[in-house]
Amino acid sequence: MTQPPAPAPSAPVPQHHVPPDHVRIVEVGPRDGLQNDATHLTPAVRAELVTRLAASGLREIEAVSFVHPQRVPQMAGAEEVVTLARHALPATDAPALIGLVLNERGFERAVSVGLRHVRYAFPVTEGFARRNQNQTVEEALALARTLVARAREHDLQIGVVLATSFGCPFDGRVAPAHVLRVAEQVAQDAPDELVFADTIGVGNPVAVRELLRGAVRFGVPGMRLGAHFHNTRNTGYANAVAAVESGATSLDSSVGGLGGCPFAPRATGNVATEDLAYLLREMGVHTGLDLASLTQTGEWLSRQLGHALPGMLAQAGDFPA
Repeated sequence: MTQPPAPAPSAPVPQHHVPPDHVRIVEVGPRDGLQNDATHLTPAVRAELVTRLAASGLREIEAVSFVHPQRVPQMAGAEEVVTLARHALPATDAPALIGLVLNERGFERAVSVGLRHVRYAFPVTEGFARRNQNQTVEEALALARTLVARAREHDLQIGVVLATSFGCPFDGRVAPAHVLRVAEQVAQDAPDELVFADTIGVGNPVAVRELLRGAVRFGVPGMRLGAHFHNTRNTGYANAVAAVESGATSLDSSVGGLGGCPFAPRATGNVATEDLAYLLREMGVHTGLDLASLTQTGEWLSRQLGHALPGMLAQAGDFPA
């Protein structure tokens, strides 16, 4: 009997990455949210913002940036913010307060005020590195190695944030292969966290997947992968979904969607914490955040600043109500 012809081999089935069941949201509103706003809040108000955010369930809050106040006057009084917030937070089970540092002087200020968590941020493009931190990318990489080593000496947690990972206002589009080459060098020193940041809001889900999946292949034990998106061109939430589906276990966001980089033209709008938490919840991803409390904090912050914030959940309400 003649055998029927064998069926043609089927095309490979695409591999769908399943998002994790839990994502840590890192609140950056007190730092990235406020650093580009025309209204300069006092250290006491900024500390109150931190405590209100903590009451919403946030476990990591980027509270301050240790930059010179002449460069970013909105961040003046960082030590006072940390001290006031620490006194207002519970003595046990308080969230981690994170200080952003751009150089060794900033690191020393963070240590002197007793912070246990720091982040070092540097651009992966020469144009932004020169304008923002007056150094080359290679010099910034060398400083990353130094600060990771110093953090280990002080028993601190340290994250490294790669700014302009998707595009630069001065150098244009950034090739993912270049970003991954820089990221791999950072990963060799095994910081606690490696974050890809879309500083000017030009990323897209395809590029996000390429960077995160590439970083997953580094296979560094104990190094958390994160992402920081701006919604400048209304792509931030799509990028966030792509990130968690591709290996990110933490996402940065700012309450109310406030924020932007003062050194990047037209770089406005972080993804809003409450909007991101709503999206993740609807995807079945746990964040541990109280959406009603976050929305109320956004409304309070709007009153302090004297203008509306771009977050959408405060306008539309939760569903089901």
